Amino acid sequence: MISIVLLSVFGLGNLFLGFLRSNRILLPAAMLMLGTVLTVNFIDWNGGPQSFFHDMLVIDNFSVAFTGIVVLTALLLIPFSEKYVRDGQANLAEYYSLLIFSLVGAIMMVAYNHLLMLFLGIEILSVAMYVVAGAEKSNLRSNEAALKYFLMGAFATGILLFGMALVYGATGTFELKNISFAVQNPVNASLTPMLYIGMLLMLIGIGFKVSAAPFHFWTPDVYEGTPTFFAAFMSTVVKTAGFAAFLKLLVQAFPAASAQGLWLPTLTAMCVLTLAIGNVGAVAQTSVKRMLAYSSVSHAGYLLIGLVAFNGQLEGASANGIFFYSLAYSVATVAAFGVVKLVADQRGREDYNGFNGLAKTNPLLAFVLTVAMLSLAGIPLTGGFFGKFFIFSAAVENGHIGLVVFAVVMSMISIYYYLRPIIAMYMRDVDAETAEPIAVSTFQSGALLLLALLTVVLGVLPGILSGIL
Repeated sequence: MISIVLLSVFGLGNLFLGFLRSNRILLPAAMLMLGTVLTVNFIDWNGGPQSFFHDMLVIDNFSVAFTGIVVLTALLLIPFSEKYVRDGQANLAEYYSLLIFSLVGAIMMVAYNHLLMLFLGIEILSVAMYVVAGAEKSNLRSNEAALKYFLMGAFATGILLFGMALVYGATGTFELKNISFAVQNPVNASLTPMLYIGMLLMLIGIGFKVSAAPFHFWTPDVYEGTPTFFAAFMSTVVKTAGFAAFLKLLVQAFPAASAQGLWLPTLTAMCVLTLAIGNVGAVAQTSVKRMLAYSSVSHAGYLLIGLVAFNGQLEGASANGIFFYSLAYSVATVAAFGVVKLVADQRGREDYNGFNGLAKTNPLLAFVLTVAMLSLAGIPLTGGFFGKFFIFSAAVENGHIGLVVFAVVMSMISIYYYLRPIIAMYMRDVDAETAEPIAVSTFQSGALLLLALLTVVLGVLPGILSGIL
């Protein structure tokens, strides 16, 4: 709870810092604020469940762990906003505050115990994303992305809210444990269809937020139009909070066998579709940024396997798999988007040819992007490998062998598009447009090295975090 209080206070404080009209203060201040929240968050670790607002919000190890991921992701991403500082971006204080406030929504999503708190968390996070998607007001693509994201997001929110209303109508409660009790002990069997329709509508609403197919269609266009810095935030923080919320909903509200009989085949079908569309779609892209957007869809498919491998506990193998996968994915994705942003800012290109010869002009950028691509592909000695290993292991333990085989085939396809930027960087010569080295500050170099180091540490020493829940 102290994390929510601090982020709310820091978000307001950051707005007041904007009155100083000095962007150079904002970046270190934002990092100091997020670093403080990250440290303080772990005070609640192993402190036992703490409930707030009449049990609507529960802080336990599960929420502390996922809060750690979203705050750490934001902290690691902030250095790549340095260009906004140098360019004198007029709205930088507002942008940082929006990101800080959006983390409040993300924490509410991982700590909710009441559907209204889940809805508030999703809206706080989503509204901030609608705004930052259109941050480049003079760029038509950015305006289009913001409008498309807002319209689609509003539509999905309506579906989610309607689903919650139907669940309330069938069970008479918004509280997770009471919903679970009502599902297992129905007072009026005639309300069962209403309950299941409500549950399915909630799956659709949350499926949209995490880019699960067939509700993913907004993702490539929105990511492409959104400024890269904010697209990276959208791809990591929103997805991590969304899957933690998804897992909590299934484990604590719908664990009954009768409910599983409906949502398990639904999620399995969504998982297969998401893996196929994400990976095949990424193969056809010519822009690295759009490839990462489709890659984000495919990773939603791998995380859905963790949900399908549900074992009824928030501290089980599937929950631990989702936690480790989310962390490894977030670190590698921030590194990838960070390099893409640096290249795109200075070369004005996001296609594969824009990376030609990068290993000669900028060995550090090429190395970090290589580590990130290998991790996203699930190659050994990177965090991505053990993320997939833990997810697949949980699925095999629960008998979903066919799904795992399909996911492994999709992973093999993904190697093709993750290797394309590596080939461009190391095996193609520079041309007239890519001959100039990319200017990278010491601050950004340090952040990139840290991201690469974290990716390798997660791949070499996965035991330090596996089974933490």
